[in-house]
Amino acid sequence: MPKTLDLGGVIVATTLPFTPDDDAPGGLAVDHERYAEHCAWLVDNGCRGVGPNGSLGEYSSLTDAERRQVVRTAVEAVGDRALVVAGVHGVGWHQARAWAEAAAEDGADGVLLLPPTLYRASREEVLTHYRKVDEVGLPIMAYNNPIDTKVDLTPDLVAELAELPNVVAVKEFSLDARRVREILDRCDIDVIAGADDLLFEALVAGATGWFAGYPNAFPREAVRLYELLSTDRVAEARDLFTEMAPVFGWDSKTEFVQAIKLSIDVAGESTGGPTRPPRGPLSPEQQAVVRRDTERALRAGAALRTA
Repeated sequence: MPKTLDLGGVIVATTLPFTPDDDAPGGLAVDHERYAEHCAWLVDNGCRGVGPNGSLGEYSSLTDAERRQVVRTAVEAVGDRALVVAGVHGVGWHQARAWAEAAAEDGADGVLLLPPTLYRASREEVLTHYRKVDEVGLPIMAYNNPIDTKVDLTPDLVAELAELPNVVAVKEFSLDARRVREILDRCDIDVIAGADDLLFEALVAGATGWFAGYPNAFPREAVRLYELLSTDRVAEARDLFTEMAPVFGWDSKTEFVQAIKLSIDVAGESTGGPTRPPRGPLSPEQQAVVRRDTERALRAGAALRTA
């Protein structure tokens, strides 16, 4: 039987905290205790789920053992209170399928799946990639990120993927707000907002969920923004989004992982910390802008709660 999974609400592509360890890759070991605390904190503050091993989770810098344990930690941390949508990205379908099988064994509710990474796959290679992972049986959120993968899941290709039994949604990160409507016009699939700084446009156009980056730093404010947009309180949502959009813009920049981790530390309620190589630190100038924009977003959230 085909699987279904409602991916509405705010599901957070989780960052991953590290702790210094000279024996670990890059001198940084995964801090599973703090990661579990972070996942639980996000759910406690209204997020509907967590997404381990996405780009924000630095999956490509993890060992196989670390990557699998991250999913297990997330599942154990949120229990039956929230969804776990595990990233299963791989260079080829054989790697992605193996990660999907592991996610199923470890209790994930669904998977997030890029096209083949690291090279520009053909249309048939993309379809084969998704067909093979579809056979695992977990609900799949396809992930369109042509900026990083150089493969564009165009609306007509998404429509073809939507015919697979377990492809239930697409995370749209082409940075083209028109794509939401174009996809919905072609097929019956849930479109999930993928770029934080296009959240407003995506939800107004018909996206039904947010697979998000910046709620790692301020989940309460982000959930409130989602709720306002989902209940057609557009004027209120626009006011809040205007204040949050500058920091959301970092979600679409090369340094998005470093920026979001710094914003977590600035917000002060969870732990961001360093990134594992090859990602290096932000420049002092970048840090100053991220701090400024984060504080602006936090002030807007605080004002909303006291209004």
